[in-house]
Amino acid sequence: MSTHTLSDPLANVRELTLRGMVLGALITVVFTASNVYLGLKVGLTFASSIPAAVISMAVLKFASGSNILENNMVQTQASAAGTISSVIFVLPGLLMAGYWAGFPFWQTTLLCTAGGILGVIFTIPLRYAMVVKSDLPYPEGVAAAEILKVGSHSETAGGEGSGIREIVAGGLLAGLFGLLSNGLRVISDSASYWFKSGNAVFQLPMGYSLALLGAGYLVGLTGGIAILIGIAFAWGGAVPWFTATTPMPDGMDMTSFAMSLWKNKVRFIGAGTIGIAAIWTLITLLKPTIEGMKQSFRTLSGNATVSTARIEQDLSPQAMIFITLGMMVLLGFSFYHFIDAATIPSGIAWLLVVVCVLLTVIIGFLVAAACGYMAGLVGSSSSPISGIGIISIIIISLVLLLIGESGGLFADAANRQFLLALTLFCGTAVVSVASISNDNLQDLKTGYLLQATPWRQQVALIIGVVVGAIVVAPVLQLLYQAYGFPDAMPRAGMNPAQAMSAPQATLMTSITQGIFEHKLQWQYILSGVAIGVALIVVDVLLRKGSGGRKALPVLAVGMGIYLPPSINMPIIVGAFLAAFLRSRIRSRYGADSEKRVAAADRIGTLFAAGLIVGESLIGVILAFIIVVSVTNGGSDAPLAIPLENWGTTAAWLGLAFFIGAILIFARRTLAAAKR
Repeated sequence: MSTHTLSDPLANVRELTLRGMVLGALITVVFTASNVYLGLKVGLTFASSIPAAVISMAVLKFASGSNILENNMVQTQASAAGTISSVIFVLPGLLMAGYWAGFPFWQTTLLCTAGGILGVIFTIPLRYAMVVKSDLPYPEGVAAAEILKVGSHSETAGGEGSGIREIVAGGLLAGLFGLLSNGLRVISDSASYWFKSGNAVFQLPMGYSLALLGAGYLVGLTGGIAILIGIAFAWGGAVPWFTATTPMPDGMDMTSFAMSLWKNKVRFIGAGTIGIAAIWTLITLLKPTIEGMKQSFRTLSGNATVSTARIEQDLSPQAMIFITLGMMVLLGFSFYHFIDAATIPSGIAWLLVVVCVLLTVIIGFLVAAACGYMAGLVGSSSSPISGIGIISIIIISLVLLLIGESGGLFADAANRQFLLALTLFCGTAVVSVASISNDNLQDLKTGYLLQATPWRQQVALIIGVVVGAIVVAPVLQLLYQAYGFPDAMPRAGMNPAQAMSAPQATLMTSITQGIFEHKLQWQYILSGVAIGVALIVVDVLLRKGSGGRKALPVLAVGMGIYLPPSINMPIIVGAFLAAFLRSRIRSRYGADSEKRVAAADRIGTLFAAGLIVGESLIGVILAFIIVVSVTNGGSDAPLAIPLENWGTTAAWLGLAFFIGAILIFARRTLAAAKR
C-alpha cells in the first residue's frame, strides 16, 4: 500500500461510475422538467442538490459497493437541473416577441450546452479562493453534505432513515394540491382583496402554492423579511401612489388598472433594484476574482507548485482552455445558424456572430464570480440569476442597438424584430453561463466537505449540463402547447388566465423592446437603482453593526417589488414558519435545543424539497394531459369539474388546504425534534 493511499483513505473509493451517471441523468430529466414548469409559472426555480442526494442514497443503497463519494457525484450531476433550467427566464421572450413559433430543439440545446459548460469552466479558478479559503456559508452545499454524511452510515439514529419518506410525503401533499387546483380546479391557488382609499388602489394578496411554501422555508427569515419589504413598497406605496395620480381609463376596473400600472411602471423599479444589487455583488467580489485568476495563470505558466493532493485537483489548465475554445466555436455555430435566417448583409451578419460570442464569454466570465458568491451567501435557490439576466439584456441591447443603427438595420421592421430576438437569444447564453456558475461552486463546497475529487465533480456537472440542455426544449414546447405564454398563445380561443406567466421573460422582452424603440422608461429603472443604493447602504450598516448576524438582501427586496404578490406571499409564510419552528424548539428544550433544531431542520428541509418537487411534477403531468387533449380536439382543461358560482368557495377551500398543509409541515418538523 502506497504512502499516498495511507494518507488519503478515500483514494481508492469509486466516485464517477457508469451507474451513478445513468442515475444522475434520470434525476436530471425529472428535475429539469419540474424546474422549467415552476420557473415559467412563478418565476422561481429550486435547487435540486438536496433531493437528488436523498434519491441517490435511496437507490444506490441497493447496489453493491456504493459510497458517499459516488452519491455526491450523482447529486453534482443532477444539480444541473436546478440551474440550466434558468434559461426560461429569457428564452420564452422569443415567442412573446413573435419571432419563434416554438422551441427549435437543436438551436436551444446547443446554446444551453455551450453556455452551461462555460459556466463550469469559468468558476474553476475561483474554487480555491471562494470554497477552500472563504468563510461563505454555502447553506445548500453544506446541507447536501450533511445529508450525504448521515445517509452514508449504516445505522441511522432515531430511525430517521435517509429522509426519502419526507420527500415522498411532501411530494404527495403538494401533488394533491396541484391536482385539485390546476387539474380538477375545485380549489383556488390564490386570493386577493382589493380596496380603495380615495383614488389609491390597494391589494391584500395571498397565494396557496405549497411549492412556494417549501421554497420560503429554504430561503429563511432574512430573505422572507426582505421580500415582504419589497411587497410593502410596491403594493403599499408605489401602486397606490400611481393609481392616485394617474387618471383611470374609461371602462377599466380598478384591479386591471392597478395591475397595468404595476406591470408598466413599478416592475421596472424592481428591475433597477435587482440590477444594482447584482453590480454591487460584482464589486464586492473583485478581490477574490482577481486572486483566483492570478492563481490560475500561475498554474498555467508553471510558476507555482501545483498540489498533487487528490482533493485539490481541478481540471487541467490545458483541458480548460481546450473546452473553452470548443464552446466558443459551438456558440459561434449557434449564433451563425440563428443569424443566417435573417435577410441582412453578410458582413454585418458575421460581425454579429463575433460580437455575440464575445458578449457571451466576457459578460459570462464577469458574472460567474457574482453568481458563485451569491450561491455561497444564500444558496443557489436565492441567487440573482434574474438580476444578472436584466443587466446582460441591457448591455447586449445597447451593443446591438449601436450596430443596428450604424448598419441601417432599423429601417426595416423585420430586421428590428430580428435584432430584438437576437438580443434574447444571446441573453439566454449568458444566463446559461451564470446559472451553472451559480451551481458549480456550491457543488464544489459539498465535495470539499466530503473530500471528493474536484475534477471528477466538474466532469459530472458537465454531463449534467448536457442532459439538462437536451431536456429543456421538449419541456418548453410541451408547456407552451398546453398553456401558452402572455401575448403568445399557440391556438385561438385559449384562456389567457391559464397562460404560464413567465415573469422574467416578459420583463426581459419589455426591456429589450423599450431600448430598441427608444421608449424604455429609464426613470423607473433609475429610481429602482437609487432605492437599491439606499438599501445597499442599509445592508452594509446592518452587517457591520451586528457582526454579520443581520442583513437586508437587496435582491430579495427587488424580487418582492417585481414578482406578483400572490407568488411572494407563500414564500414569506414559509420563511416565517421556519423561524417560528426553530424558536419553538429552542424555547421548549433549552440547553439541548441546538441538536434538536438541526434534526428538525433536516426533516423540514427534506419535506420542503418534497413540496417543491411534488407540485412541479404534477404540473408537468397535467401539461402532458392538456396537450393530448387539445391535439385531439378536446378542452384545454380536460380534468376540470364544471361548477357554477364556485369562485368564493374555491378560495376558502384553497385557504383551508394551505393552512392544513402548514400544520402537517409543522407537526412533522417538530416531531423530529423529539427523537
